[in-house]
Amino acid sequence: MPVVVQFGNLKIHVYANDHNPPHFHVSTPDHDALILIADLTVLQGEITRKNLDKVIEWASVDENRQTLKNEWSRLNAQ
Repeated sequence: MPVVVQFGNLKIHVYANDHNPPHFHVSTPDHDALILIADLTVLQGEITRKNLDKVIEWASVDENRQTLKNEWSRLNAQ
């Protein structure tokens, strides 16, 4: 599970051979969540508002969103 980016103890991962819809995982010592790449909504799990805001701020940048899409495609080729 490659770490795409890390902010302190918050890590963003994209897993290989994962289920649709395209998403990424956010993990902290206390929480785990799956976030949809398309609209940055929480698909599953829990995350604090503060950490979710950090993730959304980062993933809202076009270049970063494209990185997530590229990693998803690379690791989950059909």
